[in-house]
Amino acid sequence: MIDAAAAVKQCEEHMRKAVDHLEQELTKVRAGAASPGMLDTVRVDYYGQMVPLSQVSSVNTGDARTLFVKPWEKKLIDAIEKAIIGANLGFNPSNNGESVIIHVPMLTEERRKALVKAAHAEGEHAKVGIRSSRQKAMETIKAAKKEGLPEDTAKGFEADVEKLTGIYNKKAEAHVEAKEKDIMKV
Repeated sequence: MIDAAAAVKQCEEHMRKAVDHLEQELTKVRAGAASPGMLDTVRVDYYGQMVPLSQVSSVNTGDARTLFVKPWEKKLIDAIEKAIIGANLGFNPSNNGESVIIHVPMLTEERRKALVKAAHAEGEHAKVGIRSSRQKAMETIKAAKKEGLPEDTAKGFEADVEKLTGIYNKKAEAHVEAKEKDIMKV
């Protein structure tokens, strides 16, 4: 027999993962201040292997507009500089012989609007994931109904899924709104 209760639990788990993924993706969308998360997508050539920047260096903020990348090995400075430029993040790194320094430029109004649009796109991806989880759970509940699940029980499970969908959609919207405020703050 199909377990509708397990489908509801699995649905909630998938929705939670969609919102967690959204949070992670929104940290990559640059707001006004410098953040080590801005360099999460940078991969460095380390002895022929492409590895994340965080595995070969530490990334810290000096102030609201400056990032410092201190490599574990000094000979990686040039490779790190090249990787940051190659990541097309709009940064122009320099080095002082011991670390790579990135001065984060101020955002223009046009760039802020583009970043807000990107944040909304990430939010929509999360909502699509949430709707997909809802649809799978509803199909499982329907199949369980055909196999003999009582109508009242099925309605209860469907109500649970709808409630979860509303909760996680609101969470996704709240994350996007918070990021939009952060981006538009001058």
